[in-house]
Amino acid sequence: MWRQLLDNGRSAFNDHWPQSLLVPAAVGVGSILVCWKLCGSKRKTIEIGDGWWGPGERPSLQSEDTSVRPFRIAVSDAEIKDLHERLDRTRFSSPLEDSQFHYGFNSTHLKKVLSYWRNDFDIHKQIDHLNIYPHYKTTIEGLEVHFIHVKPPQLAPGKKARPLLMVHGWPGSFYEFYRIIPLLTEPEKHGLNPDLSFEVICPSIPGFGFSEASHKKGFNTVAAARIFYKLMLRLGFKEFYLQGGDWGSAIATNLSQMKPEAVKGLHLNVVFLENGSLGMFISVLLGRYVPWLVGFTREDVRRLFPYLEKNLYAILRESGYFHLQATKPDTVGSALNDSPAGLAAYILEKFSTWTDSSFRELEDGGLERKYTMDHLLTNVLIYWLTGSITSSMRFYKENIVRGMGDTPQAKTGVYVPTGIAAFPCDIMHVPQSWIKMKYKNIVTYTFMPSGGHFASFEEPGLLAKDIQHFVSRVEKK
Repeated sequence: MWRQLLDNGRSAFNDHWPQSLLVPAAVGVGSILVCWKLCGSKRKTIEIGDGWWGPGERPSLQSEDTSVRPFRIAVSDAEIKDLHERLDRTRFSSPLEDSQFHYGFNSTHLKKVLSYWRNDFDIHKQIDHLNIYPHYKTTIEGLEVHFIHVKPPQLAPGKKARPLLMVHGWPGSFYEFYRIIPLLTEPEKHGLNPDLSFEVICPSIPGFGFSEASHKKGFNTVAAARIFYKLMLRLGFKEFYLQGGDWGSAIATNLSQMKPEAVKGLHLNVVFLENGSLGMFISVLLGRYVPWLVGFTREDVRRLFPYLEKNLYAILRESGYFHLQATKPDTVGSALNDSPAGLAAYILEKFSTWTDSSFRELEDGGLERKYTMDHLLTNVLIYWLTGSITSSMRFYKENIVRGMGDTPQAKTGVYVPTGIAAFPCDIMHVPQSWIKMKYKNIVTYTFMPSGGHFASFEEPGLLAKDIQHFVSRVEKK
């Protein structure tokens, strides 16, 4: 069969391309490639632009306060009283028998979670825990931008920490990085390479947590990337490393496309490809049977196939929230912002099935297999205290626009050194052969042994080790 297909293809090629044209055509193509190689040294970037996201008209440039101000998270007794009263008034829906997490958050288990939040969760203790790292705010493009900045407590003589900007996603927060920060700032205490320590900066995306939400339409990943680049300059960093997953991946990628000269390396645990291609379609058709022909490894095949079940159906199962948030986020946001019970169910359901899709089969959603209830509810508490669930959901509408494949960021390659950590239980597996279509300088691609979507929160040790591995490879090159 294969011989016949090749013979047919050769015959069709010869019919349409007479031999007399083959040599000139080859010379022409060769000339184009040489010219591209010689003339293409100036790689395309996306415009950095500028913006104003504060209320009203933009004031004069001199009026923006560029100071970096210490910030401390606090909660009042009135806020705690209001939360407890709302939890006490929760009206539960009746559960279905034998439904586990197939219909979303199991309402029987939700009662247990809310009971813990109301009676056993020590809010003051968790606020103190949030404040163990230094918090700051600074004003950029009219918004109060919140971030934590953690330096190694001490460095050996002659050693220096590498600046690392880590960007979270939805429905996470800067708190996702609390378990990985000590591994990166004090690696020797955790059995990691003591020669690779980091100075970690974790901002809150505007509209998430303690960063002010945009007052205007259109605030997207490119705007966030520009703001975070300005933040790093304000902190004195002209070059730095980047790490991100979920929206953090898109923001870090945009920053790498915008200012590649500032990015020493880009490490991602989630990859988004805006454009499909004929090559990707063919690789799906052939990859299960002749993986070597389309650049798949055995592990790619294991993670991708059966394709409909592991990808298309999985995305359909998990993307209901996506359609809501990309179209009319304020409607559902109004309900979640008013109900701590609804907010907890909406957010924690993602920490169940995005950590491992098989957790749908469990009555408790497997929530405490990788996290503690204090971890989970502290993240929810950040959204509740700041009232930021609606503004965080708007980020989908601002980024999911018609003709996404025609945006500058979709058309621009990424040429900075890139490392990919592919976690097996993430929503969708993206093979390296696909990633290369956009990310042109992949230094490391690691099939991680375990873990899902919230890598830094769930598998901090594995992620920290892979970040170190990537950085060491970059610096050796």
